[in-house]
Amino acid sequence: MMRTIVGHTVYRITLKTLVLLLLCAPPASALMLLSQKQALALAFPGIAVERRTAYLTPEQVKRAQEAGRVKVAARVWTYYVGISSKGVEGYAYFDTHVVRTMPETFMAVVEPDGRLRFVELLAFLEPDDYLPGARWLDQFAGRRLDADLLVRRGIRNITGATLTAQALTDGVRRVLAVHSVLHGTEKVK
Repeated sequence: MMRTIVGHTVYRITLKTLVLLLLCAPPASALMLLSQKQALALAFPGIAVERRTAYLTPEQVKRAQEAGRVKVAARVWTYYVGISSKGVEGYAYFDTHVVRTMPETFMAVVEPDGRLRFVELLAFLEPDDYLPGARWLDQFAGRRLDADLLVRRGIRNITGATLTAQALTDGVRRVLAVHSVLHGTEKVK
């Protein structure tokens, strides 16, 4: 309904409309932690970064899914290679996935030998209560794709944020599995 009071239009907001507006509003706790450019500068300080795109064959997708024991839905993967005068210094992959109902984006930096250098969270749109801390993310450093790279095995769970821990660990496994297929470091199933 609408009525005019001294030249101003006033809208009556019904309870249904208010609830709809609140449900459609972005979460107040959404965190954009780093841009892609900032993340790449963190991964490869002072060296050249080359963007590459890989088009996985159905066979490569199957091998990555088997190696990582996770779903690999995308066949097109864009990743970044840090190159210095010594050669390839590492690879950076970005992964976005839904945790509970909202997405998170992380960057995984992989050494030339297939080990993780580190994992950095770039965006987290779930409530802050479910946000993984830096110490939790640090446990990925030096890890390879193996049977221990699972929550409650080699990766600690996050009390009260099990879905975050599982989604992020699965994302890291997916990245390492795709990397292993693309760069010949497949060893573990």
